[in-house]
Amino acid sequence: GGVVAIQEMSGPKIKWRPGRFDLNEGVTPPYHRLPDASKETGEYVREVFQKRLGFSDKEIVCLIGVGHGIGRCHTYNSGFDGPWTFSPITVTNQFFKLLLSEDWKEKKWSGKRQYEDENSHSLMMLPTDMVLKDDSNFLKYVKEYAEDEDKCMKDFSLAFTKLLERGIHFESTPRTFQTLEEQGL
Repeated sequence: GGVVAIQEMSGPKIKWRPGRFDLNEGVTPPYHRLPDASKETGEYVREVFQKRLGFSDKEIVCLIGVGHGIGRCHTYNSGFDGPWTFSPITVTNQFFKLLLSEDWKEKKWSGKRQYEDENSHSLMMLPTDMVLKDDSNFLKYVKEYAEDEDKCMKDFSLAFTKLLERGIHFESTPRTFQTLEEQGL
């Protein structure tokens, strides 16, 4: 479902294989082991994405930036509020462009610490998002993806496939799905 949703939101084609099965609850990490978006260090982001999940800095930046460019945070779910981009239902490299081009200031409100853009006050960034701008190794990839959307989408497709297939051996051949438009629907 996620692969098809990304494609239908103008995202890249992503290879997918049938055959993955869920592990039992005894080996599934608890819900509260999701990354803590209030952390503001590259060390923390790498601890989660590199040491725990096996992603490179480049893959980390790509997954966070493209992933956060879709949708929004809701206060009642996370304590954070707002969209990251002006087009939260379209897969783009806009997150990277906005991270670099906007002036981000701490939002004055009663919720969790987050940042808002100075121009419209309608966009947000999480503290972990700001790490991508502040850490020099992450920043070089932010700049690369802000300048080259095709490269961003190609790298996202590869990183997302790696995320889906993490640690699983498949007998099947990868597939790609046609979009609704390609199917004539």
